Amino acid sequence: MREQVIRSYSELKIDADMVIRMQGADPALIRQRKPRLVDLVEKAIIEGMQSIQPVAAYTILPVEEIGLESFTLVGIAWSVSPFVAQRLTGAQAIAAVVCTLGAGLEARISRLADNDPVYTFALDTFGSVAANCLRVAACDDIKASAWQNNLYTSMPLIPGLNGWSVEVSQPKIFSVVDTNSIGVTLNESAQMTPRKSISMVLGIGKFPFATEHPFPAG
Repeated sequence: MREQVIRSYSELKIDADMVIRMQGADPALIRQRKPRLVDLVEKAIIEGMQSIQPVAAYTILPVEEIGLESFTLVGIAWSVSPFVAQRLTGAQAIAAVVCTLGAGLEARISRLADNDPVYTFALDTFGSVAANCLRVAACDDIKASAWQNNLYTSMPLIPGLNGWSVEVSQPKIFSVVDTNSIGVTLNESAQMTPRKSISMVLGIGKFPFATEHPFPAG
C-alpha cells in the first residue's frame, strides 16, 4: 500500500550554541571572547525563523525485494551501494522523504550577501542547523508512526552517503515523493532547489535493524 504524507513543522528548537558549533567554534569560548558575535547569531536565528517554512513530504512503499546492491519498489529497482543495502536488510517498506525550509531564507541570504557577509554567514549557518533539525523531526515522526504499529525504522540514508550516488538516488526519491506540493525541484545535476533541502530514505520492518535501536515507547 502506498502512503503519502505532507507535514509542516512550525516549532524547530534552535539556539545560538547550535549555530556556533555548526560554524566550527566553541560556544563557551565565543561567549567569553566575542559576545557581539553571539548577539549577531541570535539576531540571525530570529530573522531566520521568520524566513523559513519547514515542511516534509514522504511516501511509504512496500519493499518487493532487497539485494546486495539494490531494492525494488513498485516494480522498479533502485541501485544502491552495499552500505545502504546492508542497512535496509529486513525492511518491509521504505519511507522516501524530502524536507525543505522553503525559498524565503535563501532569498534573504542572496539579498544580503554583498553588503553584510558576516551576518549572511550566520543566517546561512542557521539554515544548515534548521535543515538538520527538520530532518531529525521528520525521522522522529516516521519512527513514532512505525512504533504505533509495532514496527521499527532504520537509520536515515541520505544520497551521497557511502557510495550511494546523488545522481542515481536523488531522481529515484523524487519519482515517488510529491515534491511539487512543497516547492522542491531537481536540476540536471540532481541538486535540489531550495538549497536548504534534504532527501533520504528509511527502512521500516518488523524487527530492529542492526544499525538502529528501536524507537522508545512513550
